Amino acid sequence: MSTSETFQASRYRWVVFFVHLFCMGCASRESAIFWSTDPEPPFTSSGEVIPPDRWWLTFGDTRLNSLIELSFQGNFDLVAAVERLNAAHALARREASDFFPDVDGFLETESIFFTNGPDRADYALGVDFNYPVDLWGEIEYRVEGENLRAAATGADYHAVALNLSGQIARTWFALIEAHAQLALLNQQIKTNQTGVELLEAAFGGGIRRSPDVFRQRQLVESTREQAVVVQLQIELLEHVLAVLLGHPPQEATYETQENLPDLPAAPATGLPAELVQRRPDVRRAFLELTAADYDFAAAVSAQYPRLNLTASLTTLTDSPEKLFQEWAVGLGGQLIGPLLDGGQRRAEVDRRYAIVQERFADYNQATLLAFRQVEDALARERYILERIDRLKAQLEEAEKSTPILRRYYFIQEVDYLNVLSSIMSEQSLQREVLSARLDLIQNRVELYLALAGSFEPTAPATLEVPSTVELEVPPTVKVEVPPTVEVEVPPTVEVDSNEPAEAVDLLELDEEIPPLEIIVDE
Repeated sequence: MSTSETFQASRYRWVVFFVHLFCMGCASRESAIFWSTDPEPPFTSSGEVIPPDRWWLTFGDTRLNSLIELSFQGNFDLVAAVERLNAAHALARREASDFFPDVDGFLETESIFFTNGPDRADYALGVDFNYPVDLWGEIEYRVEGENLRAAATGADYHAVALNLSGQIARTWFALIEAHAQLALLNQQIKTNQTGVELLEAAFGGGIRRSPDVFRQRQLVESTREQAVVVQLQIELLEHVLAVLLGHPPQEATYETQENLPDLPAAPATGLPAELVQRRPDVRRAFLELTAADYDFAAAVSAQYPRLNLTASLTTLTDSPEKLFQEWAVGLGGQLIGPLLDGGQRRAEVDRRYAIVQERFADYNQATLLAFRQVEDALARERYILERIDRLKAQLEEAEKSTPILRRYYFIQEVDYLNVLSSIMSEQSLQREVLSARLDLIQNRVELYLALAGSFEPTAPATLEVPSTVELEVPPTVKVEVPPTVEVEVPPTVEVDSNEPAEAVDLLELDEEIPPLEIIVDE
């Protein structure tokens, strides 16, 4: 074979090699995550009113509305969540910088002193370029993974805001109930004190015995003791509310309304598949799962050869006056492939795959927990309503029996212990009805939180909250994991290499994703 033919054959082999390399880099890859379409059974009951995203508006309490909006401005947990979100976005932008070449400028000078002869000085000025070619999508996968983690941090921020609104509402309603309990106890103290005065008058006239007076006085003191407990509860609740608002608790005092609000109409629960679309905690688990899948793809891509392109523009002279007169341009490329690494890259692939399975289990658990919270709140509301009916029925009977027993007592038909027992039972039932109504309102808050989706809280003016991600999350998930795993690579993400800056904006997604199932070939 002649020299020219040898050169042509060699050039042909290199062309085939680079075409094969390019095709391997652009080949589509299958994800390690697959989605199931099995629907979940509906919830056991549902109302007809669709609650607003700002669910607390359904109670019609303007003071509560203002407190929650105020907490969005001052609560430090929410401020910390915003800063975590800003840090996550900064990390995603840092990762996306790998789409751009590194350009470094340099200025060098070196002086050489000779013992025999004139001294010498060299000066160099130039620019170096370095660009890693993303042949296998490793950079793409890393960037997309960080984008999804930033989106998960955004979902966590909305979960913090949602939990904060629930804490404010629960504390506020507990404070209203505590003030109502205190008012009721003060009324009961007056009633019981009147009983003491009547018995003392009867005892002074020789009609009644002294133990009856002592028992009635004991009832008064017992009621006063309960009032002290409620006063402590009011002060502690005010401290809690102040801290939730971002205020010091030392001088916290809040004026409340006299009675708890009426229970709003039952909310529509919708379908379980719709619930997992709304819940920020479920969305966070889904986004973390998807981010782990892209990390897994990046680990697989890291096993393949890497191509780096380099360039330099340099001027070199022995005198500063001659700089910029002569220039040297250098172009180069470096193809690096792993030969022996002691199984390090393979171990990283296995680790990333295990993390995908871990995130998958977390997503499963978050979904089931969301369903359970809705069902728990629905069940509690049914039984609390029934309990209130039973308490009211008991209270009605006690209110009938107490005056009758009093009349029988003054005509010496019954002992005073019967009267005292009836009074204590009636007053206890009055307090229990108030407590049960609080339980009902608090449970409705829990139901709203279990059904609620993301809303945009009013962030402080000094903080900028990035936009949220709109994703459809699957209602159910299934997994089959054999003992020995063969790793499959996730699909390539299509990104325009001419517009790398768009990678950071991948948070603004609108995907429709079916239910999840991981299938791994043995």
